[in-house]
Amino acid sequence: MKINHPPFLLTLFLGALIMSQGWAASAGLNDPTSVSSIPTSEIRLLEATTPMPLDTVGIAAPGAIELSAYGSCLGESAGDCGSAVDCGAGVGCGAGVGGAPQPWSIPQPGSLQKLGIRLGGWFEQGITFNGDNPGDRINGPVATNDIDSEYQMNQMWLYLDRAADNQGEGWAWGGHFDIMYGTDWRFGINHGLEDRINGFNGQTYGTVIPQAYVELAYNRLSVKLGHFGAILDYEVVPAIFNPFYSHSYSYGYTVPQLVSGVIGNYQLTDEWSVQAGFTRGWSMFEDYNNKLDFMGGIKWESSDKKSSIAWAMNSGAQDFTGPSWSPYRTSGENNRFVYSLVVKQQLSRKLQYILVHNLGLEENMPTGPNTAADAEWYGVNQYLLYKLNPTLQANLRAEWMRDDDGARIAGPGNITGVRAWNGAGYAGNFYEVTAGLIWRPHTNIMVRPEVRWDWYDGLESQIPGRGALPFDNGSDDDQFTVGTDVTFTF
Repeated sequence: MKINHPPFLLTLFLGALIMSQGWAASAGLNDPTSVSSIPTSEIRLLEATTPMPLDTVGIAAPGAIELSAYGSCLGESAGDCGSAVDCGAGVGCGAGVGGAPQPWSIPQPGSLQKLGIRLGGWFEQGITFNGDNPGDRINGPVATNDIDSEYQMNQMWLYLDRAADNQGEGWAWGGHFDIMYGTDWRFGINHGLEDRINGFNGQTYGTVIPQAYVELAYNRLSVKLGHFGAILDYEVVPAIFNPFYSHSYSYGYTVPQLVSGVIGNYQLTDEWSVQAGFTRGWSMFEDYNNKLDFMGGIKWESSDKKSSIAWAMNSGAQDFTGPSWSPYRTSGENNRFVYSLVVKQQLSRKLQYILVHNLGLEENMPTGPNTAADAEWYGVNQYLLYKLNPTLQANLRAEWMRDDDGARIAGPGNITGVRAWNGAGYAGNFYEVTAGLIWRPHTNIMVRPEVRWDWYDGLESQIPGRGALPFDNGSDDDQFTVGTDVTFTF
């Protein structure tokens, strides 16, 4: 096991500080050519074949609480937070009940308080062990705990947040800014942003700006302008809102997650809302083709907050109108469409069920120099979240994801200079079952141990230089992992 000493010491310091403060207060790539030879300047093709780093996680996704709600759910009690429906995975809910210690918050600068801006964040770290003991020490397509038997500081996260809260009437303004440092940077690369900030030098750690937007609200309408999370899928990039340390295939490979543009949300009634907007494309801070994607959706939530259904879609040209000499240049017919359905149901006071279904289609996706093909992917992902007591929750996730043409399951390591899984071209079925716990010994501390089994049923990859199979350095069709993370919020 490899430990990076500065993060480890920082963990001890944060843990001691939080505990002392808190407790004192309470008493289609079937046969594409090798992607490894593509120059860095042609990252558009890498985006088409490498979804994990460029289709990174959404933040304001259906089924997860909005970033502007950080102030209402971080470390609050069950009475303040409501049910698990309000708090996503139930993280941060119920730990302050019955005389338990209250959450500790970082001291707020007076200048920010005058503007109604909150400063906060968290520190997430973990480790994962792979039963195969892979030679490359990579856990295949599992994200973002993708390194075997090595300490990972996944997220050192800071945010500034001002909610555009007008109570449903009149005008209000707000905004949000995130900055994150850690190993998760490899799964959050937006063209024109993180690639410029970090470069590709084989480093494990780097910086990501997940969101930076302003928000205006008027009566029942709110509009975000800037860089923000997409509205598809269930899991999200902030670690504190997910039920597991590892992530689903649907989260990482099948939908756009971070986008740049404008999107509006209109509250039709207390139960119905619609969303619509335009962005520069999948993980495009700077777009290649100067064409806009349309993103829209509709959401229903019951008056008792126990049931919700969210359907969202994204459609737009992903063609790479790069240098005229490039063999990967496309002519504007590379359209990609995807939708996401998220259904949530509170089955009892303690048990919640979540269903996620995604489907995507892409026309004329580049598969090699001067070649293109259509691609399709779809899957079903299900969760059961059971609250054992105010500080302990048991979670189960079962997933099937079909990559019909080997177009979506491809790792960040396909970008030269990124230390990560470089598999690609697996046309077949991916399955995973994950069981884990969320333990809150203190309102500022979250521990998520898990066990996970992945397996693949499909064709071997024919990409030169890539493993024939997704696991154990390209030699196996399944793997078993055990991992845990520890997160401190502040």
